Amino acid sequence: MGETPKRIRARQRDLGGMAVGRVLPAGRLRTVGPFIFLDHMGPVELPPGRGIDVPPHPHIGLATVTYLFEGELVHRDSLGTVQVIRPGDVNWMTAGRGIVHSERSGPEDRAGTSRLHGLQSWVALPRAAEDAEPEFAHYPSDRLPMLEHDGATLTLVAGETMGMRSPVAVASPTLFVDVRLRPGGSTTIGAAHFERAVYVASGSVRLDGQDIDAGTLVVLTRGDRLTLVAADGARAVLLGGAPLDGERHIWWNFVSSDPDRIEKAKRGWKAGRFDPVPGESESVPLPER
Repeated sequence: MGETPKRIRARQRDLGGMAVGRVLPAGRLRTVGPFIFLDHMGPVELPPGRGIDVPPHPHIGLATVTYLFEGELVHRDSLGTVQVIRPGDVNWMTAGRGIVHSERSGPEDRAGTSRLHGLQSWVALPRAAEDAEPEFAHYPSDRLPMLEHDGATLTLVAGETMGMRSPVAVASPTLFVDVRLRPGGSTTIGAAHFERAVYVASGSVRLDGQDIDAGTLVVLTRGDRLTLVAADGARAVLLGGAPLDGERHIWWNFVSSDPDRIEKAKRGWKAGRFDPVPGESESVPLPER
């Protein structure tokens, strides 16, 4: 693998009453390709009457990407979108100049015991698109390309690889692959993308002779072709793409190449100038710091 790769361990955070693993940004690693934020949700079992509640909150300058392994969530946003996301679906919400959204468990999940496991990531938009009009796109799982070989199932969430191309519209070269490895399964990671990282969501894997446990992100050396193997089965994702076109500033839910734009968004949220989410009466207040 050439030089020793960077390893990032997920740090525990609270999100709407559920503990999540915060992977990006990290002190030693701010971005991988356009990915500037990554949370690992669960796996968690929720008893009857309990659900996930992330009230309306704003974003600018990024696209949020919700991808579930188990369970479901109901997305609502200030464009009037109401969309249930289920395992293998992709919710790709482009904030651009500003959008507000919430994610909550649905009534059916709250009625009984439910499980939730998945990833929430942010992709920083290119400078030219940072103030674009907000958009929302949903891609059901049956629209995503899939490849099976050597005990591995690869689902291409975004980008191009191994002769596959995802229908998910992206603003810059982006790679997101869901990798499921059965016991003894393996797959080769190509070197086509400039920046790449593997995050292990469950189980453990061996990457060219190095063991990687669940909850660990490993940044891959540029130009290397690597083999990923799981003796007992595992779930991982491959993330990456082209590097960002310049520095990005991140404060709370706001991302921008211009710090003044973030200050404007802070003032706008505090003053109630963002469009509301129809049907939602509460919202997350602006943090004190």
